[in-house]
Amino acid sequence: MDRSNTVRSRTGRWLGGLLAAAGAAMGLGGTGAIAGPVSLEASYTSGIQNGWVRVERWRDTLSAFSQEAFPSDGRGDQSGQRKTFFGGDGSPHSSRFLLYYAPGWNTNVRTTPVLLVHGANQDADLAWADPNEAGGYGCGRSSCPSTGLMQTLSSDGYKVFAINFPHKNGDGYYWSEQIADAVKVIKARTGASEVDVVAWSKAASNARMYISGVKKSWGTAYRGDVRRLILLGSANNGIDLSFRHGWTFSLTVYPQCGGVINGPVPHDAMVCYGVWWSGDEWTYASDYFPGSKQLLKRWDGTYSLPSWEQDWYTTYYGGLGYYTSGPGIASYLGGSLVDTIRNAPSPSGVRVHNLCGSENDIALLHNEHTGPSDGVVFRASCEDTVGITNNGGTATVPINHLELGWTSTGKNQIRSGLSAP
Repeated sequence: MDRSNTVRSRTGRWLGGLLAAAGAAMGLGGTGAIAGPVSLEASYTSGIQNGWVRVERWRDTLSAFSQEAFPSDGRGDQSGQRKTFFGGDGSPHSSRFLLYYAPGWNTNVRTTPVLLVHGANQDADLAWADPNEAGGYGCGRSSCPSTGLMQTLSSDGYKVFAINFPHKNGDGYYWSEQIADAVKVIKARTGASEVDVVAWSKAASNARMYISGVKKSWGTAYRGDVRRLILLGSANNGIDLSFRHGWTFSLTVYPQCGGVINGPVPHDAMVCYGVWWSGDEWTYASDYFPGSKQLLKRWDGTYSLPSWEQDWYTTYYGGLGYYTSGPGIASYLGGSLVDTIRNAPSPSGVRVHNLCGSENDIALLHNEHTGPSDGVVFRASCEDTVGITNNGGTATVPINHLELGWTSTGKNQIRSGLSAP
């Protein structure tokens, strides 16, 4: 190892311990340095939006973390106050993450803290504190509230925290490791031995990875420190949404066609305004979306494909269509972790609850309509409990995928799961 890197690493660990000790002296909890591969880089206590009272930037010091790629046009960058908290870096290194503190995190009476974990293309603010941050339609409806689950749980007496990942479509192994890191910090800050975790969409799979021991050799083994895991809109048995609907999703992503969505597509070539464009930049093979293919699984054997949608066959199975070309879903399934997670039983000490939606009415989105869904994930995938040892039950409610964390219906189900005996 380079000696300068060694010195920087040791200095980072020393400063992290010093800052943690100072935090304890100021009533931040903890008893000094937090053992393990985490280093506190910065703390913010003023000018924080959306009701949070403190934000910290942490770094996982394991050398396995690399710099993940961000789309060159900035669509995947951190923005707003998240960019500020990441030190002004819109494309932060994947070893870094933010930990948000809600009011009452150190004074509320409920003994088990709650960690809120956002999904792909979300953040701690939009998902949990201000569903209206992205404006109308940003929460799955034309009109969105300005407060969310964070305020509700904090008012209920919970000690609430939230993580913010550096990459909006990051590798699931990275996200799982940082969930473990966040749980560790929260335990040190509050003195609790266990944490309840509420994880949405992509992050639900990554939270399951932590408790079930699905990790790389460098990853953190489960520490027995999660009491409840509440999964919102989890693709427990995988997803094939973007492959099922012909060229529809590629049109919303390819910049040459006017697309701006930050997500992968099935096509490595397509026609935009009469011109063929080609390349892997926006596909599941791209370095922009390392965590996306980990959630893929075929559902064509359960629900028929919509044969009336343009290039439906070649999009799913591969080949050259009228306006698109792509390798098909099978070419990416080698990177899927769906069955790896399902075949890794969750610990009996973690009670797992599923919250699923049944309405495919997300505003301005081509919703999943070929089978019962929440607009994104098939109900049958969300309701799948293979690998869940201590099943706390599944609640399927009449809301869509983007409403699960902020509507009164969704929040009440989450509160029920947290408080159930």
